Amino acid sequence: MKLTVVGCSGSFPSAESACSSYLVEADGFRLLLDMGNGALGELQRHCGLYDLDAVILSHLHPDHCIDMCAYFVARYYRHDGGRAEAIPVYGPEDTERRLVQAYDDVPDEKSMQEVFDFRTLTPGTFELGPFTIRTARVCHPVEAFGFRIEHGDRALVYSGDTGPCEALTDLARGADLFLCEAAFTHGKEDIPELHLNGRQAGEHAQAAGAAALVLTHIPPWTDPNLNQRDAEAVFDGPVTLARSGAVYEV
Repeated sequence: MKLTVVGCSGSFPSAESACSSYLVEADGFRLLLDMGNGALGELQRHCGLYDLDAVILSHLHPDHCIDMCAYFVARYYRHDGGRAEAIPVYGPEDTERRLVQAYDDVPDEKSMQEVFDFRTLTPGTFELGPFTIRTARVCHPVEAFGFRIEHGDRALVYSGDTGPCEALTDLARGADLFLCEAAFTHGKEDIPELHLNGRQAGEHAQAAGAAALVLTHIPPWTDPNLNQRDAEAVFDGPVTLARSGAVYEV
């Protein structure tokens, strides 16, 4: 698998990065995980507007999904006058209604269905293109999911947004690459069931026996280098910071 970081800033875009969005490719299939603020522009550096095969949204906070409204425009009002073929869009319950509300002025309430084939996420496992995808509910104020994406004997795990939870450790068990949020700073923020700090991300990776940890969803006001050091203090494997445009072979 090839993982490209389209955007990795938490809460709002930074000067260096759009919000959460990650392109996963294998066998010619292109899957996008999340499409937060600014991600659609950055995505076009890595693939064409109509080259995605599916989108999965971890949850419905704007920094993970709001650019789906702009993507609707691109697929619905194509430059050649036609509609782009509907692609699968997996998300929490009520994803379609929330995106229609956010756009606010769709031609009619069913218009998004013409270009997005909405499918509701539930905990479990499903096949998508060449991937086997396992989903699990994680700990966040809204319905939110983490994902384990397997291809052959390789596994990539994406936390989405989460506070500490056993479900995340189980999902990341033996992962080759663990892409994990680290929005908070150890010893500074302590808001239950919201986000992880760098140390907690490292603890989850260590408990899961993951091979490598990539810290993501770090807001502009959080020191990423401190979070990296905190993760390295408790995780035996390599720890890197996600950055826009970074590519990982999994």
